[in-house]
Amino acid sequence: MLNKVKAYIDKYHLLDAKKCYLVALSGGADSVCLLLLLKQLGYHIEAAHCNFLLRGEESYRDEHFVKALCETQGVELHTIHFDTKTYSDVHKISIEMAARELRYRYFEQLRQDVEADGICVAHHQDDSIETILINLLRGTGIHGLSGIKPRNGHILRPLLCISRTDIENWLNEKQQGYVTDSTNIEDFTLRNKLRISIIPQLSSTIPSVRENILKSAQHISEATLIYDDYITHTLQKIVIDNTIEIKRLRQEPSPESILYQWLSQYNFPTAVIESISQSLLLPQAGKEWSSPTHQLTIHQGHLTLEELQKPLSELKIPEPGTYIYDEQTKIRIEKKDGIHIDKESNIACLDASIIQFPITLRPVKTGDRFHPFGMKGSKLISDFLTDRGLSIFQKRRTLVLCNNQGQIVWVVGHRPDAHFCITEATKSTLTVSLQ
Repeated sequence: MLNKVKAYIDKYHLLDAKKCYLVALSGGADSVCLLLLLKQLGYHIEAAHCNFLLRGEESYRDEHFVKALCETQGVELHTIHFDTKTYSDVHKISIEMAARELRYRYFEQLRQDVEADGICVAHHQDDSIETILINLLRGTGIHGLSGIKPRNGHILRPLLCISRTDIENWLNEKQQGYVTDSTNIEDFTLRNKLRISIIPQLSSTIPSVRENILKSAQHISEATLIYDDYITHTLQKIVIDNTIEIKRLRQEPSPESILYQWLSQYNFPTAVIESISQSLLLPQAGKEWSSPTHQLTIHQGHLTLEELQKPLSELKIPEPGTYIYDEQTKIRIEKKDGIHIDKESNIACLDASIIQFPITLRPVKTGDRFHPFGMKGSKLISDFLTDRGLSIFQKRRTLVLCNNQGQIVWVVGHRPDAHFCITEATKSTLTVSLQ
């Protein structure tokens, strides 16, 4: 066992004998085995135990056990209690997800506090097999079928080379006790069903099923290296300023795979990405999709991605001066005698005599119309902006300046309304600039 685990650690360069590591210690067989193996291999370790207060006296039994174990082994122990149920209710997530979030957040903070180089967790081959099957049943992508990785950031998994049976046999030989989480022997979760019922049934039919699954996962893992390399180089070629030309994308062997790798990093769910992919057959301009953090639209034959924007506000301006609109924008209004002309797009020169304060700076609304300077008649601002080639996201960010009657005097950055422009009869100019 020692040689096997040490060889695996060396193969993937997981640990350095000169550095300190945290061991996530629940008290179960897997984590107890991990602690003892790493200690016997001579690594500098400290342990971390989370009490989620979910199993009554059993939770405290586990805590007492790990304290006694670490004291016997001379390993420093860090413990913490979590009100997991309240966290689950407040964040509207499952108990399992709440425990996971709390656990890994604590581990990372503790890692930084004690200046440890990594967090060792006791996932083994059986965990990897269960994860592969869960991902398969959920319809995951190629990466989900390659099994648990030995390293994920600061999370390290030195026991992926051994099975649960190896662990239990080794502990029995050492006459080392451990605790058993009663929830792990109840088949109310998918993972427990797989562990308790389904995988044993498969093994009784195909004795080598575990080895075969792990072998397949290794093949898939190797294939993902080629897949990832192709996707990375393709994205570098076709993504320009967060846009992809649809025609160019459709020339690739698997547009959906490229979309998935591009958009999943921006939190787009798989089902949404599938919908986007299907829409590429008959692209509809203006169609849009969103994730919790980003939004995507079809614009001029391209897929355009950008961050979700905060709703734009409305600013009342009582008199000339300089005003802060938001963190990035301010507006300056000056009244000058005579006629002043400035052709910069972010500056409007208006007839001061026909604009009454207070004026309002606000986002454009559906149905807004104005009479563009230099054009005949009125026009919907939406149509005007479309004619100028703006995407639906750019249109939503467009601001308008209105007089005290609510009439639009300037589509900011684009065109003033003809009724409010300076003429030969203008006596004073209202200069409005957005900076």
